[in-house]
Amino acid sequence: MITLRYFASLRETLGRSTEQLEIFELHTVLSVWRLVNPDFSLPENTLTAVNMDYVPQSHLVKNGDEVAFFPPVTGG
Repeated sequence: MITLRYFASLRETLGRSTEQLEIFELHTVLSVWRLVNPDFSLPENTLTAVNMDYVPQSHLVKNGDEVAFFPPVTGG
């Protein structure tokens, strides 16, 4: 089981801040996103973290991991 966390505008767009997913094979951070959000592309420049460490979207995820998605920040 992995825990997924969504922050800021991603949380608002998806309508949830957290969820759990049972996986039975290796997945990358990006493939996990595609499994649980097939109708939404991962926005460009989204930061991803596994177990509180920033990682590339190609990072492999295993059971017990926490995966977090941080949308790009805009400012003015």
